[in-house]
Amino acid sequence: MNRRTAITHVAALLGGAFSAPTLLAMQRWENRLPLENFPAELILTENQKQIVAEVAEMIIPKTTTPGAKDAGVPAFIVMMVQDCYKAPEHKSFVEGINNLEKKQFLTLSNEQKTALLKQVETDSAEEMKAYQVQQTKMGDNEDREQMAAQKKGLPYWRLMKELTMLGYFTSEAGIKSSFEYVPIPGKLEMIQMQPNQKSFAY
Repeated sequence: MNRRTAITHVAALLGGAFSAPTLLAMQRWENRLPLENFPAELILTENQKQIVAEVAEMIIPKTTTPGAKDAGVPAFIVMMVQDCYKAPEHKSFVEGINNLEKKQFLTLSNEQKTALLKQVETDSAEEMKAYQVQQTKMGDNEDREQMAAQKKGLPYWRLMKELTMLGYFTSEAGIKSSFEYVPIPGKLEMIQMQPNQKSFAY
């Protein structure tokens, strides 16, 4: 399966489409576009990177298949946010991490972590509504420079979910754990899928 096909599958898993900032970030990543006019590199502390890793692993935990950590997703998330997103997403991402850090996320039990992330996801739904309104206002004739200075990026939880899914399902471990890979397919024929059988990726 090539990367474009994998990305299409990930978009479907996320409900049909990636957000605009993520699409732009993917374009920069895929085409290795230069970073001029981008803000200074975002720096995360080791504790913040551990939070990123733990949250990613809770989104895609290790079971009989590799988890997010096994697939190298945490490093992918940090790289993407640092290198491919602009200041508004840097701001919202760090804000989300800081909120988890203040609540001592890494010291909580698994049940407490799950409850906290469920609350973050609930709050994110309201944040997305405000984000959509903000994007609409940016298109009118108001003072755009002032609005841009106040602009908030895509909410932290949406960024985490998109990048976790994207990183996992474009990794070798993620693809092999989710699809039966057939590098040299035979003739095209209809088959009856068995219960719990993986889809095929050519």
